[in-house]
Order: sequence, then C-alpha cells, then structure tokens
Amino acid sequence: MSGFDSFTTDFFQTGYSIDEQAQHYDYGGGGGRAYGRQYGGYDYSQQSGFVPPEMMQQQPYTGQIYQPTQTYTPTSAQSFYGSNFEDEPPLLEELGINFDHIWQKTLTVLHPLKVADGSIMNETDLAGPMVFCLAFGATLLLAGKIQFGYVYGISAIGCLGMFCLLNLMSMTGVSFGCVASVLGYCLLPMILLSTFAIVFSLQGVMGIILTAAIIGWCSFSASKIFISALAMEGQQLLVAYPCALLYGVFALISVF
Repeated sequence: MSGFDSFTTDFFQTGYSIDEQAQHYDYGGGGGRAYGRQYGGYDYSQQSGFVPPEMMQQQPYTGQIYQPTQTYTPTSAQSFYGSNFEDEPPLLEELGINFDHIWQKTLTVLHPLKVADGSIMNETDLAGPMVFCLAFGATLLLAGKIQFGYVYGISAIGCLGMFCLLNLMSMTGVSFGCVASVLGYCLLPMILLSTFAIVFSLQGVMGIILTAAIIGWCSFSASKIFISALAMEGQQLLVAYPCALLYGVFALISVF
C-alpha cells in the first residue's frame, strides 16, 4: 500500500496552482505578442504554386449594382385594347348574334320561293333556333300539351340523323351546328300550326290538309337552304324527304 500512496502523490503533484485562476489572460497584450513571436517565424507572404496575374489584380469597386437591360416594354391596357371603348366591337358581335342575318334567314324560311344566300345560311347560328323551339313549346303549352322534353329530344335526334345523311351526300361536308341552325329556323311554320291548334281542332279534314301543307313548307325551305349552302344541285327532293319525316313528327305532336 505504501507504493500505491507514493504513486498517487506523484500523480497529483503538478505545477498548477488554484491561485492562477484569478489571473486574467491578456490576448491583446504581452500574451498576444508572445504568441506572435512564437509563431511569427512563418512568412505568409510566400506563395506556393503558380497564381495567374489576372487573379492578382483586383478590379476597383465602382459602387454600382448591375441592372439588366429591359428588352420588353410593358404596354398599358388602354394602349392594348385601344384608345377608348369606341374601338371595341359590340357585345352581340362578340357573342356571334347578328340580328340582320337572323332576319334574313327568317325571311328565307317564310318565303319558300326566295333564293337562299349560301354564305349566310352556312353560319352556325343557334340564337334563332333556340327562340323558335321555345316558342313551339310555349304554343303547345297553351294548347294543354307539356311537350318540351319531346321537342328537344326529337330535335337532337333529327339533327344528328340529318348531319350524318348530309355528310354522306355532299362533297364538302357540313357541321353539326349548321344542320341544327337550318332545321331550327325551318321550324317556324310549325309554330303557326301549333298556334292554330290552340283555337281550332286539327283532327278533321281541314286540319289534315293544313298539317300536310305546313310539313311541305318546312321541308321545302330546309332542303332549299341545304342545297344552296352545300352546293348540292339536283338533290333537293332527296334532302326534302328526310326533312319531311322529321317535321312530320312535330306535326303529330301538334295535332294529337
């Protein structure tokens, strides 16, 4: 045990004194100078390796921030759309509603012998057909027949059938909107028939004659417009037959 005590005594005997904790280290004073003297033998100005001359030359700071060149000049909304609202097109023209063309198409239907303008009839105008379909359903409603679903359903099926048939018969082809527009405008005489059904009964002999005349009127006007718009000369009777079948269904709804 005596050897162990002497080892412990030798191990803990150091030159460190607790009184040295009260000493303050002066890093900027003599201690710093001593540190500098101790490690001041190394010259940091010595360069190891090759350094390009352009890296040694520092560019002077001018104090300006880099600003990219503006290549796009923003335009105001006024200069983009025009100087004022007078340069803008009318709202009805933007929506594709032309009352002059609607009136011309209506006159073409009401006057079966009038020559149809193919450039106007080839437009996709559904404003007039929607009004005529609503008017046809309204006159049926006044006669005590709530048939709006049948009117729109038969119209959709008939337009689809005529669209397929005309694309097979014509060389140029036709759009579905054009077919729906023409068939809708030619529904105008059928509105007259449903209007007569409000006051008179169409189940007699005079009613049958009037119904047949209205069906012929509608189918003749529709076939005339299709012939002029699609350049199908000599095929008017072939086009008028399926049109007569379609308007015959509407006539049955009006009569019965």
